[in-house]
This record gives sequence, structure tokens and C-alpha cells, in this order.
Amino acid sequence: MMHKILSIFCCLALLLPLNSSFAREVNITADLPSIIVKHQGKTVIIERSQDTMNSIMPDFALTSRPCPPLCIQPMQLATGVETVAELEVLDYLQRWHQGDDTILVVDSRVANQFKRSTIPGTLNIPWTALSGSANPMEISEILSNRFNVVEMEGLYDFSQAKTLVMFCNGAWCGQSPNNIKVLLKYGYPAHKIKWYRGGMQDWESFGLTTVSGK
Repeated sequence: MMHKILSIFCCLALLLPLNSSFAREVNITADLPSIIVKHQGKTVIIERSQDTMNSIMPDFALTSRPCPPLCIQPMQLATGVETVAELEVLDYLQRWHQGDDTILVVDSRVANQFKRSTIPGTLNIPWTALSGSANPMEISEILSNRFNVVEMEGLYDFSQAKTLVMFCNGAWCGQSPNNIKVLLKYGYPAHKIKWYRGGMQDWESFGLTTVSGK
């Protein structure tokens, strides 16, 4: 009996390295297996699914949504606004997790979409709260309370404004583009706005970790 237990223990010991980050079959990049972020007070590991048969969720498998309104967005949304992809988003998330509070990654989708699934470490500000038809007072509150913009008698000081990384459902989604254009009209510095054009559709297509928002 003891011999069998020792044999099982030895076999398990031999298998342990296979579960280490060095033995992953699917890394994010060749030398980056995962990153760690905080999401709503909990530690979350962002990695790619190790199931090489994993497929994109049905919500993002559709290829032909009605246009308008769900039309393909340009690669460059506005002058000075940088378009970023997954590795840049991961870098911003990691820097924020490590204490850089000048960065904010914003999920611009409506609340029910955020609750269903989002990128760990993001803040949900529904696009309707920053749209052209939103209450200017509410927009001002978001600028001040969320984005670190100082308001003085109707004038805005953006010198300490956060760098925003904004996204929505994908390259066909107009929610984050709408918000970015509104922020620019308010005077938000273009170089402090980053746009993740691929959004949730591209994030899902790479098998990256998602969480339920609140």
C-alpha cells in the first residue's frame, strides 16, 4: 500500500512542472504568460485560455450587424487619439495595477453588457453618461470625480487628467467612439485618450480572461 502511495506521489511530482507558467501551451507573448490585476477588490490573473479548441462566444461570432448604426469604425478615430491593441491594453492595466493612478481603462458599454463580461481591471462608465445628449452637469461630475479634471467656474484644467483607455464591443461598435468625440469637444487632451478599437470581440477572439462586472 505504501509503495502505491509513493508511486502516485512521484508521478504527481513529475507532472508539476507541466502546470507552471513555463509549460504553458498558449502564452500572451513568447515571454509573457500572464499578468495580474485587481478587479473590484479581487486579484485576477489575465491569461489566454489553455484550451486550444476554445472558440469565441456566440455574442461576438456574428459578422454582419445592421449598419447603420453598427458600422465599421476607422482605424484612426480622431487626430492625436492613439489606437491601441491587446498588448498595449495589458501594459496599461499592469501599470495601473502596480500603482500608476494616472491611468484608467474604461468600458464604455451599457451596464448589462458590462455585467455579463468585461476585461478585468476596468471601470464601467456607460456611453450614455458621456454622450452628446447627456446632462452637461453629469458629464462635468464624471470629468471631476473619475478623470481627475479640475473645474473652475465652467473652465476645465486637464493638466492632471488621467490617461483614458476606452473600448466597447468591437470595431463595429460606436459607444466608445461617441464618448471619445464628446470628450474632445470638452477639451480633453487627445494624447491622453487611447482607443482599443478591437474591444471585447478581439479580446474574446484571443481567449483572454474576462470577468463579470458589477
